[in-house]
Amino acid sequence: MPAVDHWGASAVEGAAVETVAGLIFTVKGVVHPPDRVVAYLRYVPDPRGERVRGRERYRRVYSVAEQEEALRARGLSYRADDPAFGVPVDAVPWADVARVYDPRERLQRLRVVGPDGPLTEDALALAELLRDAAGVPPAALGLTGSLLFDLHASSSDIDLVVYGDGECRRMHAALARLLDDPSSALARPRGEELAAIHAVHREDTPLSAVDFTRLQAGKVNEGRFAGRPYFVRFVKLPAEVPERYGDPRFVPAGRALVEARVVDDRDALFTPCRYSLGELRFLEGARVADLREVVSFRGRFADQARSGQWVRAYGAVERVVWRERRETTRLVVGGRPGDYLLGLEGDSARAIFGGDDERE
Repeated sequence: MPAVDHWGASAVEGAAVETVAGLIFTVKGVVHPPDRVVAYLRYVPDPRGERVRGRERYRRVYSVAEQEEALRARGLSYRADDPAFGVPVDAVPWADVARVYDPRERLQRLRVVGPDGPLTEDALALAELLRDAAGVPPAALGLTGSLLFDLHASSSDIDLVVYGDGECRRMHAALARLLDDPSSALARPRGEELAAIHAVHREDTPLSAVDFTRLQAGKVNEGRFAGRPYFVRFVKLPAEVPERYGDPRFVPAGRALVEARVVDDRDALFTPCRYSLGELRFLEGARVADLREVVSFRGRFADQARSGQWVRAYGAVERVVWRERRETTRLVVGGRPGDYLLGLEGDSARAIFGGDDERE
């Protein structure tokens, strides 16, 4: 198993692993079983694939069905019920891993050898611009997405990841300043570009174009630089999260649609993101005691609501069971198509939506 250093980027969100069979998986989350890494298949070798690395062609797989079919065709299956997570997860055994792709190492290599084309030139320029603006050390920032494992196309997006609680908050603030500066090289997505992002998300997140546009206007992690879309992911270090594998355990308790007030959004910017809840009521599905928070492992739900704001959320209810026998309940959004988290407009939102028990 590869070592995880102080910055914790070698086996957490933003990283990738390649198996001995040449399959490339992207790592999800910060907590992993001791002998496996939770990761989802993204690229498979395919002579008809649209991406090329060296002499090998690769094909991108998108849906869970495509991922499972690609693995099944190779006589593999990495999905299994996990006793700690309480749900089936895709986790690659470390015995099958041939290489770990570290986002920080990729960016450092680009700094040393220099860009090899317009995309890597723009990626390096954006990374250095943001690092200077935020005042974070080089080790806190990395390149992820297809650039991480050299399967990018000339039209690929720029995907960055920031590691560390304090470093992420400084970077988040720097992005907000840059996006609010008309003279900045960064801009929020607008018009056709915003519509295109919504079209991709609409496949499994049922938000209207009006709601999606309103929510995006308050975010800083997605925009445009040098004519290219970028996405920045904020990830805590393993030492900065209270969870360890097996403590707590997560027990499925059905699905629910809820309406609640956010009382703490301090961890809203991260992947996974977290929103602490206060006053709450159930609109559909399971009704449980002590529902304390909404959590999502999907970057699209980061920065989706603010403290004091009412939200409507649909997802999986889980009991959170710690070893010292304390229990809470959380709602996990983004695990299935149809899940969503919608920040409502102002305190009047509860009165507006209070009598509507239909999912939006």
